[in-house]
Amino acid sequence: MTASPNVTALLQAAAAGDRSAFDRAFAVLYDELGRMAHAQLRGEVDGHTLDTGALVHEAYLRLGDGDGNAWRDRSHFMAIAATAMRRVLVDHARRIGAAKRDGVMHTVAFDAVDAPTRNLHDDCLVDLDEALTRLAALDARQAQVVECRYFAGFTEEETAAALDISLRTVKRDWAKARSWLFRELEAGA
Repeated sequence: MTASPNVTALLQAAAAGDRSAFDRAFAVLYDELGRMAHAQLRGEVDGHTLDTGALVHEAYLRLGDGDGNAWRDRSHFMAIAATAMRRVLVDHARRIGAAKRDGVMHTVAFDAVDAPTRNLHDDCLVDLDEALTRLAALDARQAQVVECRYFAGFTEEETAAALDISLRTVKRDWAKARSWLFRELEAGA
């Protein structure tokens, strides 16, 4: 196997507007993105119309729209990719929910926020997304930690690297965010 190109250099070139650099970086990271997508889709209800490949490709479209993305390195890109995948899943859940209930969303209790070994129904994913948006308004970093830990399936160490913060800060923010989200989601149940 040949040595992979410097992903950081490719991502920086992509951030400067080089579309071919973005495509090459995405190709290098494709398998890793596929594992992230698989983790996000694990445990989804039967009949889910998004598969791993579709989620990765939808994220590709969103990430490659040239909308001022300035990726520092692989970890930072993967964190942003996790956010893009979350948005794809939430948009998909909203469309499914609207079709099933003529646009009326129902709240479903969410027991705990933990690593991505969950079985979220479409309406629960929407509730989590709305709560996470409210958390981001209160503490953006905590919301980013949740995106990395929950949606990307990052370890605490990977989250620290992606967000360029200390491991201790990740642990503290993760605990606070989980507690806040649990209370928020239980209140809406």
